[in-house]
Amino acid sequence: MRRREILGCAGRLAGLQVLGGAALSARAQSVGVNDSRIVLGQSAPFSGAAEQLGLQFHLGAQLYFEALNQKGGVNGRRIELTRMDDGYEPERCAANTRKLIADGVFALFGYIGTPTSVVALPLATEAKVPFFAPFTGAEALRDPFNRYAIHVRASYFDETAAIVRQITGTGIKKVSVFYQNDAYGKAGLEGVTRALKTLNLAPASTGTVERNTVDVAASLDAIMAQKPEAIVQISAYKSCAAFIREARKRGFIGNFYNVSFVGTQALLDELGKDARGVVVSQVMPFPYTPVTGISGEYLAAVRAKQGRAANYSGIEGFVAAKVFTEAVNRAGRNLTRDSFIAGIESMRNLDLGGFPVDFGPNKHTGSRYVELTLLTEDGRIRR
Repeated sequence: MRRREILGCAGRLAGLQVLGGAALSARAQSVGVNDSRIVLGQSAPFSGAAEQLGLQFHLGAQLYFEALNQKGGVNGRRIELTRMDDGYEPERCAANTRKLIADGVFALFGYIGTPTSVVALPLATEAKVPFFAPFTGAEALRDPFNRYAIHVRASYFDETAAIVRQITGTGIKKVSVFYQNDAYGKAGLEGVTRALKTLNLAPASTGTVERNTVDVAASLDAIMAQKPEAIVQISAYKSCAAFIREARKRGFIGNFYNVSFVGTQALLDELGKDARGVVVSQVMPFPYTPVTGISGEYLAAVRAKQGRAANYSGIEGFVAAKVFTEAVNRAGRNLTRDSFIAGIESMRNLDLGGFPVDFGPNKHTGSRYVELTLLTEDGRIRR
C-alpha cells in the first residue's frame, strides 16, 4: 500500500512538472506580448556618420505603427517600438541587444547595417527571438538559413548584380570598387566580384575606408591609379560623398554606383550639385510619387505628419512595419514567437501594393526587388 501511494505521488509530481514546463514554455514564447501591446526593440545609429539611416527607417516604421495604433492596433494590441542608439558600432549594438532581450522584447526590429547585425543575430538566435527586417543585404545573415532571421529586402548580391549588368551593358569593362573596411563593405565587394566574374572580368582596383570616417585619400590614390571607367561604392553616405567630391576634383568623369544602404536622400543632401552622375540601386518602390499602391499609402502617412519628408529609408521602415503587422495578424490572438514565424512563412506571393513578398518555411527573404535610380545636380532622384 505504501509503495502504491509513493508511485502515485511521483506520477502526480511528474504530471505537474510537465504542466509547469509547458506553462513556462508558453510564457517564454509570449515574452513582449500582453493583452494590450506588443513590444519591439531596435538598435540603430541615431548619432554619428550613419544617423540618417537609423532615424529615417525608425520614423518610417513609426508612421505605420502610429496609424495602426490609432485604429486599435492588431487583434486589440498596440505595437510599441523601443529604440536604442548604437552609433553604427558593433560593440554598442551587442550591448543594446543583450539589454533589449533581457527587457523582454517580443522581437528585434529594423537593425541598421551589416557589422552591427552580424553581432546581434547570434544573440537573437540563442534567445530564440525573431530578428526582423534588418536594413542590410549581407549574405552572411541569410546563408545558412536561420529560422529567426527574417529579411524583407533584396540582398546585396541582387543589387550588385543589377549594377554590374547596367555598367557592362554600356560596354564598360574597367570597374573599380570603393568599400567600407568591415563586413558590409566586404559583402558588397564580394557581390561585385561575383557579378564581374560571370563576364570574365575582375575589379580594376579597390580602395577602403574605415567605418564612421571620411579619410578617403589613400583609397582615392589606389583606385584612380588604374584609370577606372566606373566606380562602385559600398559605404555610408558621408564617406561616399567625400570620395565622389575628391574624385571629381581629380577630373574623374565616369559614373558612381551605390547600393541602397548608402542612404539615397542623405547622399543627395551631402553632395548637392556634385550628385550628377551618381546611380543608386533601390530595393523599395519609388517613395516620392504614388507610382504604386504602397508608395501612395506611405506618402499619405508622411503628409499627415507635419515636418516629415518622404525618402527611401523611410519607406523601407514603413514596409517593414506593414509586413510585421501582416504576420502578427495571421498569427491570431494567441500570439507567440512561433506563431509569428508561422505567420511570416504563410505569406506566399503577397502583393503589398506594388511590392510583392514571398516567404516560406525554408525561405525567409521576402523580396528580390531591385531598380536603379539616378541622382541629379538639382537635387532630384530619377527612376
